[in-house]
Amino acid sequence: MLKKDCLFCQIISRTIPSKIVYEDDDTLAFLDINPTENGHILIIPKVHFDNFSSTPLNYLNATVRASLAVVALLKKKLNPDGFNYLSNENEIAGQVINHFHLHIIPRFSKDNKMSKKLDVEEVYKILTK
Repeated sequence: MLKKDCLFCQIISRTIPSKIVYEDDDTLAFLDINPTENGHILIIPKVHFDNFSSTPLNYLNATVRASLAVVALLKKKLNPDGFNYLSNENEIAGQVINHFHLHIIPRFSKDNKMSKKLDVEEVYKILTK
């Protein structure tokens, strides 16, 4: 079920545009519009759950499976030196959108050619070509 007033539910229903880089039956992955690094991706279940703790195990599993596919894409296209996997729960912990989501944040050493900050449009072109 989707919530009409949820930004991520609107992305799922394509009411709001996004830079989708991965999709399967249960999840959607798209570039963060305010990335901390090149290739910063959010993965969400296609059903609304407010946070990690309220998400049923089958959707948590689907999100983890999607994260493996997204990481494989990022490794192939951006060649990061490492990753952060992050989910905030509730406003006090930094959650801004009340729809469970997992951040996949590639990390680059200063010697990595992707260490220069690119705009989201450039990164999207790299990931989808």
